[in-house]
This record gives sequence, C-alpha cells and structure tokens, in this order.
Amino acid sequence: MNKQDDDTDLIPRLFRQQYSKMTAVLCRHFGLQHIQVAEDIVSDTFLKASEHWAINGVPDKPEAWLYAVAKNKTRDYFKHKSIFETKIKGNLDTENSEPEIQFEYSENGIADSQLLMIFAVCNPEISMEAQICLALQILCGFGIEEIANAFITNKETIKKRLHRAKAKLRNDKFQITNLCKTQISSRMDTVLKTLYLLFNEGYYSKSDDRKIRKELCQEAIRLALVLVENKQTDLPQVNALLAMMCFQSSRLEARQSATGDTILFEDQDRTLWDQSIINRGNYFLIKSTEDKVISRYHLEAGIAYWHTTESPKKWKYILDLYDQLLLIEYAPITALNRTFAYAKVYGSENAIAELEKRDLVRNEYYYMLLGNLYATSDIPRAVQHYQLALELSKSANEKEMIEKQIKNLSKP
Repeated sequence: MNKQDDDTDLIPRLFRQQYSKMTAVLCRHFGLQHIQVAEDIVSDTFLKASEHWAINGVPDKPEAWLYAVAKNKTRDYFKHKSIFETKIKGNLDTENSEPEIQFEYSENGIADSQLLMIFAVCNPEISMEAQICLALQILCGFGIEEIANAFITNKETIKKRLHRAKAKLRNDKFQITNLCKTQISSRMDTVLKTLYLLFNEGYYSKSDDRKIRKELCQEAIRLALVLVENKQTDLPQVNALLAMMCFQSSRLEARQSATGDTILFEDQDRTLWDQSIINRGNYFLIKSTEDKVISRYHLEAGIAYWHTTESPKKWKYILDLYDQLLLIEYAPITALNRTFAYAKVYGSENAIAELEKRDLVRNEYYYMLLGNLYATSDIPRAVQHYQLALELSKSANEKEMIEKQIKNLSKP
C-alpha cells in the first residue's frame, strides 16, 4: 500500500475515474434499457469497496479490485435472473431469457464502450440540458447534488430531468454495439457541444466554490481523446476541439493564485504555462486541418492558439477569427470577447463606441467589459459599470472577482 492509496480521497477519486468506464462496459452488454441495473452494480461495487477497505485496508491494485468485484456482481445478477427465469417463470418466457454474458474489462473494451456511450447519451431528441446532466452523471460519475450545483438549480429539478432523459434512452432504438456513419453524423454536433460545455464548466466554474475545476477539464479532454483514437470519429472538428482544450488547459496553473484568486490573462506568469500541453494542442490543430472543413471549433482553437504566443500581431489575428466565428454562429459572449480583441487592436475608446452601438444583452459580462475598457480613462465610470455587473452576477466566484476589480480601482 502506498501513501496515495491511504488518502481519504481515494474512493471519491476512483469513483470519478472509473465509474463511467465500468458503467459503459456494463451498458454495452446489458443494453441501454437496463442502464439502471448497470449503474446499481457499479454503485454497489464502490459501496463494498468503502466497507471492505475500511476494515481490511486498500488493496495493492485498487482499480483491479473494483473491476473484479463488478464482474462478480454482474455474474451474480445473471445467475439470479436465470434462476428466476427457469424456476419461477417456468416455460412462460424461456425463449426470451438471456444467457450469461461473458466479457472482460480490457483497455480496448473500455474505450470502445465509452465511445458508444458518448453517442448514446448525446441523443438529439433529448434536450441539451438533459444531455449535459446525463453526461455529467453517466460519463463523469457526478452525483445529483453536484449536477444541481453545475446548473445552479435544485436537486429535484435534476432528478426529474435525469428521469425523463433515461426513460428516453431506455426507449431509444440506439444500440450499444457498433456505430454507423449515419449515427455519427446525426449526433456528432451534440457530442462536441456536450464536451465543449463540460470543459467550459471546468475552465471557469460558475457553480462551485472553486473557480477552476481541473477534473472537469481533464474529463472533457479524456473523452475527446476517446473520439480521436477511433478511426470513425477521428474527424477534423474533433481534433480542433481537442486542440482548443489543450491550449486553454496549458494556462490552468497560471489562472489562479495560491490563495485561490483568479488571475486575469494579462497578469499571468507565463513561466507557469505548460509548454508540453501547448505542443499537444499544436499537434491536434495541425491534424484538424488535414481536411478542408472549417468549424467553430477550428476558429476557437485558432483564437486559443494565438493567446499562447508572444506575437505582437496576435490580437489582429484573434479579431479576424472572432469575425469569422460570429458569421458561423452568433453568440452574445462571442461578440463581447470580440470587442475585447477590438480594443487591443484599435484602442479602448473605439472599442467602447463599437460596443455601445451594438444591441447586446445588458448582462454582467457586458458591464464587466465596459468596466475594463473605462479603467484606463474614466475610473468612476469604470467602477459604476463594475457595480452594475456585481448586481447582475449570480456566481459567488464572479462576484469575488468583480469586487477585487472595484477595490483595485478605488485605491488612492
């Protein structure tokens, strides 16, 4: 037993890492109509681990122990089901009884099962909010309370949302076997958007006490890697999304101080940026250009790439990319980010005029940007806009950051 295994956070950490893998493998063999059975077996496995390890200590290979117990519980399930079918139901339904299924928790089997589960969860007939809920629970092992926090809502709402979504999964004809081109094509946009939102929630959490949730960023990257490692889903837009995630992740250590305060881009210590992750981002970005497809993820990856460079012309390139992104898919937050880049190219005064003539939603981000733009020329006005942003913000993390900006501007 090593020191890490003795950590009280071991089981929660393993739950986060292994829950989705175990559930995916079981669902592949049980079928989505029995998703609850698969989740129950995995949950029971972790419950047994918490009880057994507390008394007998953590085994040398905890992951292998979990898989062995889950496998045995699955066999027990089929054994009991077989007894019910043959001895209780008799011959009433023997032709529909299911034989014991043999399977292994192999590395390839887990990856393939997770790939299929990603596409099963991202059903276009399920609402986007429900898809994210399913992804957080099934693919990431989140509990009800964690999901409720992520959506800034109550647990009952999440329970109802998950119940409806799982009912749709059970009734769906989607098979956890092999993907066809039609299924990949019809669901890929939803898959990528789900991973994108998952990464964003980790990169700048609005629902947790922590401003940055690295485990969410890591989980989104891991799932994206599952996609690029399969020939059928190794598509340009997938590589572009993965490139963007790498570029953004390279700056995670520099985005937060030792006391947990958010460090804005221009104040970050660049020596803390992880060059190895930037290099991986470069690899996936180049790989994403092997075809002539240009998606929103290509443009966002390009924007993230230029943020990692020292080029004096980078803001001009970033502004051009934002212009293209707005033509592909307009979003108010994109327009606000474009205005920040516009200020870097043409100055804050021109950016303010550009911003105020646009009919943008007057939300906290709008006023935070105005506060930033006025900070160098009109401090009272900058403070006024930050105060409006503070009133509109619903995130504790965001409020703390805004209050810090007001405090800095109010210093004599």
